[in-house]
Amino acid sequence: MTAPALVAVDWPTSHRIIRTIYPPVWLFEDIADPADWDLIARAEAKTNPRVRDEIGEISLVPPERRVSGPTASLVMGAFTHCSPDRPGRFSDGRFGVWYCGAVFEVALMETVHHFARFMRATDEPSGDALHRELVAGVGGRLADLRTGFDDCLAPDDWRAGQTLAATLRADGADGVLYPSVRYPQGLAVALFWPDRVRLPVTQARTLQYRWDGRAVTRYFVIGEEAWRPLPDAG
Repeated sequence: MTAPALVAVDWPTSHRIIRTIYPPVWLFEDIADPADWDLIARAEAKTNPRVRDEIGEISLVPPERRVSGPTASLVMGAFTHCSPDRPGRFSDGRFGVWYCGAVFEVALMETVHHFARFMRATDEPSGDALHRELVAGVGGRLADLRTGFDDCLAPDDWRAGQTLAATLRADGADGVLYPSVRYPQGLAVALFWPDRVRLPVTQARTLQYRWDGRAVTRYFVIGEEAWRPLPDAG
């Protein structure tokens, strides 16, 4: 496979959507030196298992690439919570990735797909689930997969993307830029390091997805009066 070109990306805003189940533990907001986090996290985890679960594996992120300050925990969590049991398009689960879209519809349709995939695989009954929209500036030198990398964008086969991303990350790339698979009209990025996300992250809309037992059929923005149809993915 030909190595992709690196391009400079600078998005003042991007959109990411995550499940919202428990309130976060804000460990990374007030500690001045990220190099101290490993020791502090180990001490906290001895007395508070919830903190251990929320922090994840800090050693996956070198100190010079960590972020601290307002909303840092929202960013760091994407990189310290990963597992081979939860692979993604650009990671086999051995390192974390921050996925986001240039427009809201990218984040919506990507997460709708993966939420429905999980619900279908576990044979879940009809019901609703809450999600949170995060808005942040992102940037870096990203591998450009917009042309000539169709194998990395296969709808349900992530192996090529995972292999390429591991090489790119090891070679110093900040992430990848690619057309969204679930909303092809929009662009997405997958960032390999937390310092490529600009703080503070804005916690924007809270969303509710409706699962009817077979598919996600619509979504609701908390505070509005009516359900919205899913956008046309074209």
